[in-house]
Amino acid sequence: MSELIPVNILIADRTYRLKIESGDEEMVRKTAGLINEKISDFKTQFAGKDMQDYVSMVLLWFATEQNRPGADPVKWEETVSRLAALEKLVDKALSSEEI
Repeated sequence: MSELIPVNILIADRTYRLKIESGDEEMVRKTAGLINEKISDFKTQFAGKDMQDYVSMVLLWFATEQNRPGADPVKWEETVSRLAALEKLVDKALSSEEI
């Protein structure tokens, strides 16, 4: 068993201290980032709600995505990674054209 490391994760303006395996840190941070991004999206779509409502909406969205027929979280992570790499290539190409 790997040694657990302490990390601070910010979700919905609250910090949570977790102990996780070091190999899981990147995934946990990316997941927290996705949660915060979805909270932000829901804030723009549904003004006037409180933070608990937004967190509940994200929880429902996330659970629905995971239970969708044919959903494969491993492929989803691979897709996100490939899209990020593609974005870097496009940014690089655009920045070289501006010169």
